[in-house]
Amino acid sequence: MIGIIGGGIIGVATAYELAKLGEEVVVFEKKYLGSGSTFRCASGIRAQFTDEANIKLMKYSIDRWNELSDELGHDVMFQQTGYLFLATSEEEVEAFKNNIKLQNKFGVPTKLITPEEAKEIVPPLNADAFLAGAWNPEDGKASPFHTLYAYRKAGERLGVKFYEYTKVIGIEEGWKIKTTRGEFKVDIIVNATNAWAREINAMIGKDVVPIKPFKHQLVKTEPIERGQIEPLVCPPAWNDSYVIQDGEDGGVICGTALEYESSPDDVTPTYEFAKEVLRWAVKIVPALRHVHIVRQWAGHYARTLDNNPAIGKLTENFYVAIGFSGHGFMMAPAVAQALAEKIVKGRTKVPLDWDWFDPWRFERGELRSSAFQIG
Repeated sequence: MIGIIGGGIIGVATAYELAKLGEEVVVFEKKYLGSGSTFRCASGIRAQFTDEANIKLMKYSIDRWNELSDELGHDVMFQQTGYLFLATSEEEVEAFKNNIKLQNKFGVPTKLITPEEAKEIVPPLNADAFLAGAWNPEDGKASPFHTLYAYRKAGERLGVKFYEYTKVIGIEEGWKIKTTRGEFKVDIIVNATNAWAREINAMIGKDVVPIKPFKHQLVKTEPIERGQIEPLVCPPAWNDSYVIQDGEDGGVICGTALEYESSPDDVTPTYEFAKEVLRWAVKIVPALRHVHIVRQWAGHYARTLDNNPAIGKLTENFYVAIGFSGHGFMMAPAVAQALAEKIVKGRTKVPLDWDWFDPWRFERGELRSSAFQIG
């Protein structure tokens, strides 16, 4: 039996992939499935990273996203509405060109576009403020709620047991997982608790992945006419701020890189963030000043020292997939498949660079280049 600790998208998707390979799986979640970072994310999915490892992994993940609804038997609302990054200086335009060249090398069809072309994609865009855009129409978005539900139901059909409101309070060699629901004997453990991961790793004396949780927030407007801001639109120089039209109801989700280091259990929104994010949102799309905010919420980026996740074996029969630094939802289909195949078969066809994401790299002082992150 394999015990997965953490019922976010990584844990639930990995449970499904393991069950698909014939494994008996049980998942422990201290609250309800998705209550951590998954249900608090902005729903974006992109291959526009700036390093080979993340580009290749996300290129594969997007291919998996395209298959998920049919495979899982439930519409996860994946839509390839694109990501549009916007440059405000010549230096940024040059950086975009270099990024595009690298992305194109691995099959990601990003291209440089003019402000006029950007405005055709996003009609209410303040296009005069920008010099150029990096546009990948194959990036997209999906529903965190429908996706997690789909993985859960598909997992249950394969026999996965999910224990919600079941906190892990100890682990004994062997492995024996002690929970508030009782003790469970398992052969293999996967720690998928992301922002809470250090607590679990410490239970086996392997607190070697330095993760810090940073509170991030989002606001959402009332629904607007569909087709206005369908891609995620982000000028990185504007504090990594972005806007994206929700794929379900058409409201506009707005984010910015105002973050606070805090307990992962602290999900209280702040007025300071609301003021800051709206200041940037109306610069990107001025017409947003005429719509109402209907919701604000907080979650966490579980950040490692290089903003890349830690994925792989921590010790014999104990694996981690943690520290996603804001990218867990988009990476989940690829990471879950890769980890499940690695555990069961010892190999995987997923282009996941195990060395790049090695959880022991921090102990060796081998940090990677920082994964490209936005607010």
